[in-house]
Amino acid sequence: MTHAVTRLPDEQLAPMIAHYEVAVRERQRHTLIVAAVVTVCIVLAAWMGEVKPAVLFANSDRLANYFWSITPVLRWDSLGADLAEWYWNLDHWLKLLLDTLLIAYLGTLFGAIGGFILCFLASANLVKNPLIRLTARRFLEFCRTVPELVFALLFVVAFGLGAMPGVLALAIHTMGALGKLFAEVVENIDMKPVEGATAAGASWTQMVRFAVVPQVFSNFASYGLLRFEVNVREASIMGFVGAGGIGQDLVEAIRKFYYSDVSAILVLIILTVMLIDLATEAVRHRLLGWEEQR
Repeated sequence: MTHAVTRLPDEQLAPMIAHYEVAVRERQRHTLIVAAVVTVCIVLAAWMGEVKPAVLFANSDRLANYFWSITPVLRWDSLGADLAEWYWNLDHWLKLLLDTLLIAYLGTLFGAIGGFILCFLASANLVKNPLIRLTARRFLEFCRTVPELVFALLFVVAFGLGAMPGVLALAIHTMGALGKLFAEVVENIDMKPVEGATAAGASWTQMVRFAVVPQVFSNFASYGLLRFEVNVREASIMGFVGAGGIGQDLVEAIRKFYYSDVSAILVLIILTVMLIDLATEAVRHRLLGWEEQR
């Protein structure tokens, strides 16, 4: 079965073609304007940041040479002795690595508790008072805007060297980050249970406890685990400013050119982060799958 193709008369087709060509030219002009703006921004950013491609290419071999320098010498016929020499300080590094994990754990725990409390006050669908809502949001913005290392430097000056400045720095930044994510989850809940609890005479706290938390708990836990992964990496560099953890030995090895120690510590950190990522990813998938089955 064939279908006849109807061709419009030229007097009707010409205005449509002209309109299409105008639209195409307008789209091309917008694309060129955006490309020009992006190019100018890149050039200005490179100029202000003193990015010098010639210097980068001229010294690019130094990075490769440094990685070659920190690569340990491992021979098959003396592998055990070479590994023992490479990880000569393994007991001490494992202790520092445990400190790093504890710093990340406590920072995540305290930050998640603070974010959990403040996220409900920052949610537009639960708090109608704009002063309370905006105050909570601005406080969370402040907490997540200042980098962890800046907080760590301040706390090192205030409390001295050790793990406590690292825990406090991670806790404050985590509270700001998770508080924002938690609030977005709360603002997307089903409001029918909230309306039902309110109609039954529940207080605001009871409404949050029985109508909101059951809807968001699995997502909160998933975000908390994801943040723990991030904090393990962040805690690894807290030692750069004296805030405890394995980062202190890492920066010391880098400054003193202890090449084999640098690679040994880096391998320990990478393996630890990989294992934690795999474990928390499996838990997060289970939580999200449980949430979908509800």
